[in-house]
Parts: sequence; structure tokens; C-alpha cells
Amino acid sequence: MTLKPRTPFAAITIVALLAIFVIARTARLLVHPPHSVDARATALAVPQSNPAPAPPSDPWTAAQTVQPAALAREIADPNSAKRPIVVCVAPHVLYSGGHIPGALYHGPGKDPQGIDDLKKWAHGVQRTANIVVYCGCCPLDRCPNLRPAFSALQGMGFTRLRALILPTNFYTDWAKPGFPVEK
Repeated sequence: MTLKPRTPFAAITIVALLAIFVIARTARLLVHPPHSVDARATALAVPQSNPAPAPPSDPWTAAQTVQPAALAREIADPNSAKRPIVVCVAPHVLYSGGHIPGALYHGPGKDPQGIDDLKKWAHGVQRTANIVVYCGCCPLDRCPNLRPAFSALQGMGFTRLRALILPTNFYTDWAKPGFPVEK
């Protein structure tokens, strides 16, 4: 029995595609050479991707923030002069579903109408008032409401302005741990 050597069509196709890939990669490196040998090796081995966008920068300092437990103690203080004015700048449906007791609603902070409403309210408030703004609609690093609202009040000259830090959302960081909620 005699076997005739054969080359399957699929094998030829794969070899041809690999050759085309190597030629294309090499041509790309000749047109856009990397800055180092290590970069060239990486360019050949790993497809390039765009880096993730940087999270938005916060307009507040660490001193201008308050954690949930600390705010819960402040709003429970029997001395009303020490209680802050709490302002929710989340979408109204979230405020309606439950909010920090006594919180005012002026938002959402991502919309020009929400910022206008916030500024109209703030116009008559003393610039030394103790104000805490919060949202809690989503993870803080992606929140579209808190930063514009905080910046608007800061730009109006409020000197005792703080942001409530809810890293995940209102439910996870405020309601679920048992801090008071008003509907």
C-alpha cells in the first residue's frame, strides 16, 4: 500500500493567513515604529487597545466630605443649630423612593434645570450655612449629578459645603446599613 503525500487545503489557507498577518504587522511597525525593543515585542504580541478614561476629578477636598455614619449622627443631633441642611441632587424618582430625613430636593445635578433650581434655592441661603449635598444614583466615580451641584454651590461662595460620600449608591451605602430613610 502506497501513501501519496497530500497537503490539505485548510493547512495552506492557515499558513497563508499567518503570513499575511505577519506582513501586515511588520508593515505597521515600519510606518509607526515603537520607541523601544520591548515596545516592538509588545506590539507584535498584543493588539493595541485604548486605555480606560480617567475618572472625573472631584471638586471637593477631603475636608469637604462627610461619611454616612458621621452624617447620620449630625442629623440625629437634638441641637438643631448643629444639623446641616441636606440637599439631594439625584433624579427625582430616587428622592421619591426614599431619602435622608429632612433632605430637600433640588436636582438632578446633571441637568441645567436642576442646577438652576438649586441656585434659586441657594440664593436666599446664608453663605456660611452648613450644607451637605448628595446623590447616590450610581457609583460615585460615575455620578453625573453630585460634581456639578457641588461646583455650582461652591461657585456661589458657600464656605461650609460638604459632599456625602456614597461610593456605591444610596441603597448600599445608606439604607442597607440601617441609616434613617424618609419617604
